[in-house]
Amino acid sequence: MDKLKPVKRARRGLFVALLGLMALGPLAAQAQSSQPIRLVVGYAAGGPVDAAARLFAPALAKELGVAVIVDNRPGASGVLGGNSVAKAVPDGLLLFFAASPTITISPHVLKSMSFNPAKDLSPIAPILSYSNVLVVSKDQPFKNVKELLAYAKANPGKLTYGSAGVGASNHLSGELFAKRTGTEFNHIPYKGNAPAMTDVIGGQLNMMFDIVGSARNYIASGRVRALAVTSRERNPSLPEVPSMREEGVADYEVGGWYGLYGPAKLPAAIVDRYNDATRRALANEELRSKLVEQGYDLWLGSPKTLSDRASKELAMWATVTKGIQVD
Repeated sequence: MDKLKPVKRARRGLFVALLGLMALGPLAAQAQSSQPIRLVVGYAAGGPVDAAARLFAPALAKELGVAVIVDNRPGASGVLGGNSVAKAVPDGLLLFFAASPTITISPHVLKSMSFNPAKDLSPIAPILSYSNVLVVSKDQPFKNVKELLAYAKANPGKLTYGSAGVGASNHLSGELFAKRTGTEFNHIPYKGNAPAMTDVIGGQLNMMFDIVGSARNYIASGRVRALAVTSRERNPSLPEVPSMREEGVADYEVGGWYGLYGPAKLPAAIVDRYNDATRRALANEELRSKLVEQGYDLWLGSPKTLSDRASKELAMWATVTKGIQVD
């Protein structure tokens, strides 16, 4: 009988260990898995959201010790990608690299939305924030915002501006600009920022709001003229371009952001682990330099930091989007 005691103790130890793993649940399964994490981007490859995600993914992978693969699932201003994560098993293997319009604008402008970002996603970590810049084609007569507004008021609806589509953040940047300045512009929606910028450069459009990181090379080469950034302060990557506030539009401020989300009911232990890994990834000097160079501001914080900003901006865009709806 004495010879069996070590065997019994070993079995008892194994049983206790199994109970421990069961208590850890999805976190234990994810931690023990060699499966890669899929980072869903709701936009096509090559755009600004995709480019930022592809800079971020390897840094996050290094901190987590597992591969992080960017998975483009474009459609409906990021909603198709977000829906795939909202419906996923909450095991931490499918994450959403969300751009703010999907979270704060789409719920207002889409006639029907397949998920509720506030209820069906778990906020994990803020990542980046950005501002837009108002650019005009180089042959336009106005050299600053005051001259543009004077022309717009003398010619209501004559000036055209492009966007990535109805309900896109640069569309609503233009709507808010018109409301704040008492002017009227003619909105021309495109299927992305790039074709709209092409027509600004070619003179088919008078102007557009674009993400600083996307527009800065066109500005530097002289193909478009930058009139103002939409942030409260000047952007470090465009130090010569004034803010809207400096140009006299005191109550105008628009910014966007990228944040990391998982499915609803993602265990707190996974949220904490991924939040910590995100903070450490963004502390990487090489990554920081690349992101800042492209006009982004690093945005660190807790899951609540992310959810609080999303809630505030969801309320703000509700007033701007009245009367705007897309299928």
